[in-house]
Amino acid sequence: LNTRHVAEKNGDKTVCSQFSISRPNNLGILWSERDEIKTAQTYLESAEALYNQYMKEDGNPPLDPSEHFMAEEEKLTDQERSKRFEKAYTHTLYYLAQVYQHLEMIEKAAQYCHTTLKRQLEYSGYYPVEWALNAATLSQYYLSKQCFMESRHCLAAANVIFSQAGQVPSAEDNETDQDQQDLRQRKAEIARCWIKYCLNLLQSARKLLEDNIGELDPDRQLELKAQRKKEEDEKEKGRKKAVLFGTSDICDSVLAMEEKVSSVYPLDFQEAREIFLVGQNYVQEAKEFFQVDGYVTDHIEIVQDHSALFKVLAFFEEDYERRCKMHKRRIDMLEPIYADLNPQYYLLISRQLQFELADTYYEMMDLKVAIGNRLEELDSHTIKKINSLAQLAIKYYELFLDSLRNPDKVFPEELEEDVLRPAMVAKFHIARLYGKLITSDGKKQLENMQTSLEYYTFLVDYCEKYPDAVHAVETELELSKEMVGLLPTRMERLRAKLCPFI
Repeated sequence: LNTRHVAEKNGDKTVCSQFSISRPNNLGILWSERDEIKTAQTYLESAEALYNQYMKEDGNPPLDPSEHFMAEEEKLTDQERSKRFEKAYTHTLYYLAQVYQHLEMIEKAAQYCHTTLKRQLEYSGYYPVEWALNAATLSQYYLSKQCFMESRHCLAAANVIFSQAGQVPSAEDNETDQDQQDLRQRKAEIARCWIKYCLNLLQSARKLLEDNIGELDPDRQLELKAQRKKEEDEKEKGRKKAVLFGTSDICDSVLAMEEKVSSVYPLDFQEAREIFLVGQNYVQEAKEFFQVDGYVTDHIEIVQDHSALFKVLAFFEEDYERRCKMHKRRIDMLEPIYADLNPQYYLLISRQLQFELADTYYEMMDLKVAIGNRLEELDSHTIKKINSLAQLAIKYYELFLDSLRNPDKVFPEELEEDVLRPAMVAKFHIARLYGKLITSDGKKQLENMQTSLEYYTFLVDYCEKYPDAVHAVETELELSKEMVGLLPTRMERLRAKLCPFI
């Protein structure tokens, strides 16, 4: 039955509109819940088009279907009709957001999710915890697009609305331990979204500021500081109107929350530190719920994010000794977790930790070498420290490479795509580390050079045998070829020097 046609024939559009819109709406929701996504899309888009057409042609709130069974004096007010009509349309948008997500139309899904969240606040049709989680999830989409202002706004709104969860009288009166547990988990999940926000903002700033050897470029820093002042004010004005959530009361609370953390790229240590500290506070909040006993994977991921926050903060630090201390903090949080982890059950995480620990010791060794180069003469303490850090880096790189061996302890002839670059970088770094070991023993020096040569040669030979691997390690391969050419000559010279003593 075409209710729209029948009602228009009778000259009463308002009678039909709620029927004609709710029908495709309900069918769309039904098919969506049955995972018939394309069918659901057709019905929901039809409901959306009918709503838009009705609002354009009429605009007055239509009769609610329930009113056909009410006495005249019981009929709804225009305000209540409007509320129900808008609520139905919000449902349409909510399910369309899910449909577009399923169809991997990510940008459209985010747009509909944002509109749904705004409308839920506008018409007070939401559950605080669910709304807050959806807003936090939406923030991660904006994060992937590097829209930090929008991402921060979603997270700030999530915090404000989540705080209402304890004020809702209905279910809270009969709250169980499980309800409390669920609330704590949701709060921790929102905290994890904040961690990602702080980490991504710092890492994106690093990419803008680093030179071709990964250090902070002072000229670029000055240029960006001058540019930021000019651009940011205008940019924020235009974009803010499009994203604001809620009524004036909610807006004020959200804006107050936003003021606690920047949404612009930090361009020096002080600015980076402020963002780092916000991220670190959320790390503690997330760890309160996601403890290692019961949430191993989640807990480790949070610790890895904490380590990544220290790593990117160290980039902004000019003092090498202070940088070393930041990397030492990373070691102190990662090593105990790795020591307690059973690689048989957590192989992937175990590999990640091995590689990160190796990389951290490698960075610390490089920093100690740079500190040593500023001295007139290397003292025994500095030499011992450099060697110790190099050996620990080698240890963890070797553990990572050993994890790739088969049960017979044989290293794979051809590496899988997902471990190709890490394995080749590990080989390259081990080669370089053996070259950095400091010893006065000539024979030991020759041994280290020979080991270094073997690792460099592995890289060169592997890429000759598997040319597709070249794209993954172009820089490392170029340097390895250079070292394979240079090292034999250096070794010959050292042998000639040692010849009378051998």
